Amino acid sequence: MAQTHLPAAYGFLASAHTSGGRMPAAVFATLGRQTLLAERLRAQTVDAVLVHPGSEADGAYTTDGDSLLLFAGEIYNREEIHGTLGTEESASDAVLVTGLIEKYGLHAFRMINGRYAALAVSGTRVLAATDHAGSIPLYVRVEPGRVLAATEVKALAGAGPVGRCAPVLGARRIRGLPGLHQVPAGAVVDIGVDTGSAAVHRTWLPPVHRCLTEPDDAVNAVRAALDKAVVRRLPAAGRPLVVLSGGIDSSAVAALTAGASPTRTDTLSMGTDVSNEFPQARVVAEHLGSDHREMTVESGELLALLPHTVHAAESLDPEVIEYLLPLTAMYRCIGGPPRRVLTGYGADIPLGGMHREDRLPNLDAAVALDMDSFDGLNEMSPVLSAVSGHWSTHPYWDREVLELLTSLESGLKRRFGRDKWVLRASVSDLLPTETVTRPKLGVHEGSGTTASFSLLVRRAGAGEEDIASVKAQVVRHLFDRTVVGGEQPDDIDIEDVIDKIVGGGGT
Repeated sequence: MAQTHLPAAYGFLASAHTSGGRMPAAVFATLGRQTLLAERLRAQTVDAVLVHPGSEADGAYTTDGDSLLLFAGEIYNREEIHGTLGTEESASDAVLVTGLIEKYGLHAFRMINGRYAALAVSGTRVLAATDHAGSIPLYVRVEPGRVLAATEVKALAGAGPVGRCAPVLGARRIRGLPGLHQVPAGAVVDIGVDTGSAAVHRTWLPPVHRCLTEPDDAVNAVRAALDKAVVRRLPAAGRPLVVLSGGIDSSAVAALTAGASPTRTDTLSMGTDVSNEFPQARVVAEHLGSDHREMTVESGELLALLPHTVHAAESLDPEVIEYLLPLTAMYRCIGGPPRRVLTGYGADIPLGGMHREDRLPNLDAAVALDMDSFDGLNEMSPVLSAVSGHWSTHPYWDREVLELLTSLESGLKRRFGRDKWVLRASVSDLLPTETVTRPKLGVHEGSGTTASFSLLVRRAGAGEEDIASVKAQVVRHLFDRTVVGGEQPDDIDIEDVIDKIVGGGGT
């Protein structure tokens, strides 16, 4: 089942309380209309702001007098949920989630394959939930009598003095904002509003087992799962847009999209004056017959977007920020009305693509570590694209695809000296041979982002051994100013920041 053009809501801010309290200002990087809700339930009151791309946000919430649900994002296994609940095909995602909660309680979130954050309020209880990958980050501040929740940290940065905040054991604390926690990926936090108690329940964990599968069976399974994930992300109307680098990850998504869409597919590539992958992407676009567009961003302009990338992703990991920087630039350049954008992002994590490791035990150890440590990095955050009004979705991090890719034994991921062999083999009939056999190159490498950032740090006087440390300090500094401090990214001179940090005046 294809999706509506765009989700009913991209994000939200909410205050559920039994005894009043000031609602923080609705500060979002996400671009969209805002709808205010004020629902007086039997046991508590909920004040909320939904940020959404359309004129109405009706499909993003439900309420019945004693309960309320806020839902940002979208569900991909709607058919299965319809079959379980007997709901109308036109029922909104919020209606489906409400029905699952009525039937299964907090375990409802174990049933959903989606890209979402949700807040369910009933009685004196609040459930704050993320999808299996935490791909729409969700943050909570828990106090006796009040719960604050938002899909962006900056929406809660101005929440006022911290009172007697309850700890949320198992949840990551947010730098510079005492009492604020990030809901773990694949989890629901069960909160007692009257007492301020909070308990984390896991709804999904990355598989740690590995399957010894015949190569042909594995290839067929990957093809079927990825094709299903792509189809579920296509717009019900209009032309799909795919980010295309010319590497195997994005090319596979583009090929499956072109094969499934009843309309022509739009593809888009981004590079800099330092480096690009335009020739490789052009080969794929011509092969698929897509309407292809190339964007070039000057490296200086790209690096000037570092504050914007940190502001949107709200991540403290400098490597992740390097990955996301060219994507930030690309989304800002798309222009036009809001689009649904499919990407090839994320395949490297379950397949070990970035490690270039020939020894299978080491490769599997790297995959296990990466799958155990992605939580809180915010690599998949939709805010990167939603800053410009667009909705991004990542088929490789579909729950079914992710489980399958992770659980394959490493000999299927590295085979015949080739990285991500099982993926390459699964789409070898859809793409040119040169694309299928092309070695891995990360988005930050292909666009020259890493080299440009490093050069800027060197020019400020840092030694080679200090580059990684300086980059980490830069990202922390930008987080403190834009996310916690509320400073606008446009007001920050990145070269000045780097000069001060290298000169000893940084954080």
